[in-house]
Amino acid sequence: MTFWSKGASPATQVVAIGIGAAIFFVLGRFVAIPSPIPNTSISLQYAALALLALVYGPLVAAIAGFVGHLLIDTTGYGLWISWEISTLAFGLIVGILLLRVNVRDGVFSSKDIFAFNGAIIVANAVAWLLIAPTLDVLIYAEPAGKVYTQGVFAFASNSVVTCLVGTLLAAVYVKTQTRTGSLKLED
Repeated sequence: MTFWSKGASPATQVVAIGIGAAIFFVLGRFVAIPSPIPNTSISLQYAALALLALVYGPLVAAIAGFVGHLLIDTTGYGLWISWEISTLAFGLIVGILLLRVNVRDGVFSSKDIFAFNGAIIVANAVAWLLIAPTLDVLIYAEPAGKVYTQGVFAFASNSVVTCLVGTLLAAVYVKTQTRTGSLKLED
């Protein structure tokens, strides 16, 4: 297992990035739930991105999230590089924090679930409480009160939705994997 890929071949990584970006785009563009905070929605796509980070590692998740978010913004709100960078950071952080969790062995223990949800919360805090609003102020001269309010909402809603839906997705994924040592040779 390498640091960036969790052992996936380069071809598998490229395919995972493409599929991950497409899923992120579709969920973010067509399944976003409106929120009371302007230009901010309740997002399901981060659950898929967290699963991608869990299975394929930080590099795949970071690139897929960045490209997917770029596609969402260029077909909707307009380009907000601060938020694309925040999504990249989310995928990268979740992937790095979960490098030791190997769901490909068909196991997703209580300890793994705790690590998964902890990584999601930490990554959301860094992305939406720190990076996105700070870059909005620095790059776009946005009012700090507005963008930090958006960041707090994005942190809270993304954390809750991603922990709940992401954990369910991971549990379903694990059921598709063969447990290490579960196969026996018949005589």
